[in-house]
Amino acid sequence: MNLPNKLTMLRIILIPVFIIVLMTGHYYISAIIFILASSTDALDGYIARKYNLVTNFGKIMDPLADKMLVLSALVCLVELGDIAGWMVIVILAREFTITGLRTVAAAQGIVIAAGWSGKFKTVLQMIAVPALLLQNWPFSLIGFPFAEIMLWASVIMTIISGIEYVIKNKSVFSM
Repeated sequence: MNLPNKLTMLRIILIPVFIIVLMTGHYYISAIIFILASSTDALDGYIARKYNLVTNFGKIMDPLADKMLVLSALVCLVELGDIAGWMVIVILAREFTITGLRTVAAAQGIVIAAGWSGKFKTVLQMIAVPALLLQNWPFSLIGFPFAEIMLWASVIMTIISGIEYVIKNKSVFSM
């Protein structure tokens, strides 16, 4: 297993650690763990492209690891009463749809790599989650709702990127 794939696996391994820390009320420590895990996403992609270590495993597991990390955080934040459940349902619906699309494509020998809109959606989510975990600090000091804006932006981008993936890959459904 190459280094980018090991970083993807590290992100997956950090998920239960993150959940335990968050659900025991340690918001700031869980934010640090989330940021650490999220940073492996950018790092593994950079290394994979720079050193030509892109693999089908990475194309599939990297976005899946991102989804698992972000969705774990969002579901926990719903459980803790910090965000509205409907927002997470919208995000989950998009993720299940695109994962299903990728599964159908894979059965046909096609690998659908993450597109730019999906990557931007993930970046917005990975900014929103720590902002929520930090209870909008330091923006709360000046009354600016940064965490809420990032959450809304990520939901909107989730919808846009989902529509884009389905349109771009509609031929997969007709095979």
